[in-house]
Amino acid sequence: QVHVVESGGGLVQPGESLLLSCAASGFTSGLTFSNYGIVWFRQAPGKEREWVATLDGIDGKTVYADSVKGRFAISRDDNKKMAYLQMNSLKLEDAAIYYCTLRRGGVDSSGQGTKVTVSS
Repeated sequence: QVHVVESGGGLVQPGESLLLSCAASGFTSGLTFSNYGIVWFRQAPGKEREWVATLDGIDGKTVYADSVKGRFAISRDDNKKMAYLQMNSLKLEDAAIYYCTLRRGGVDSSGQGTKVTVSS
C-alpha cells in the first residue's frame, strides 16, 4: 500500500511563501512513484475539501484551481519519490490542511496532511 507523508506546513504572514513536500513509499506490483499522478487538495475548517492542483501522471501536465493559479506550483522529483507544492503570495484564504494524493487507475492514496496557517 502506498504511504504518503506531507510536510512543510506552518504559520506565515500574508504575502509569504511556503514549500510543501510529499514523500511517498510502499510501492508494489512493479509500480514506482513515476507511475502516479499527483494531486494536492486542501480543507479549511468548516469547509469542504477543495482541489488545488494536479500533475498528470502520464503527460506531466499541470492544472490549477483558479484560486491558486499563478501563485502555486506543483512539481515532482521521481528519483526522490517526492512531490512538492510551492505556494507564493499566500493569502488568508489559503489557510487549510493540505493533502497530497497519489493517483493511479482511479485509486487515491493520501497522507494525513500538513497544516498551513496564514495570519497577520
